[in-house]
Amino acid sequence: MSEELSAATSYTEDDFYCPVCQEVLKTPVRTAACQHVFCRKCFLTAMRESGIHCPLCRGSVTRRERACPERALDLENIMRRFSGSCRCCSKKIKFYRMRHHYKSCKKYQDEYGVSSVIPNFKISQDSVRSSSSGHPTFKCPLCQESNFTRQRLLDHCNSNHLFQIVPVNLQLDEETQYQTAVEESFQVNM
Repeated sequence: MSEELSAATSYTEDDFYCPVCQEVLKTPVRTAACQHVFCRKCFLTAMRESGIHCPLCRGSVTRRERACPERALDLENIMRRFSGSCRCCSKKIKFYRMRHHYKSCKKYQDEYGVSSVIPNFKISQDSVRSSSSGHPTFKCPLCQESNFTRQRLLDHCNSNHLFQIVPVNLQLDEETQYQTAVEESFQVNM
């Protein structure tokens, strides 16, 4: 137990942040040669883009690591036991729950320009297909991944696109445009 405590106290709060995305580590993985730690998704994305080098120091990464990086389970366990401060509201949160906290932290959302409102996407007819079981399947409007049930599409968007900023093109019908113009002119005249 004292060994674990001394190992945990050798970490600083910065050790729990990914050098690629600058957020609290999510599913941390560690490179074998240089021992750098990244979010699994950030590491795999960097490997697809850069090939054979560590995203931080450009050290060599084996083919096996590139395909299936080693999880940093020791760091995950420490993140479950120790707390850090939210970057914006300074509330103490266990490191492994920090990303979840950011989803509800108004100050964090204001600071980083993340909306707490999840966009409401209309599902176009060309994105709806029927599976072999006869149930409709859907295509993600953001990444075009397909064959989702309604619930799996929601889960997919919440886990993969929650903090993605998406431009929304509002096309108003003629009556709404007229009403908006009348309201704007009324406010100008007051």
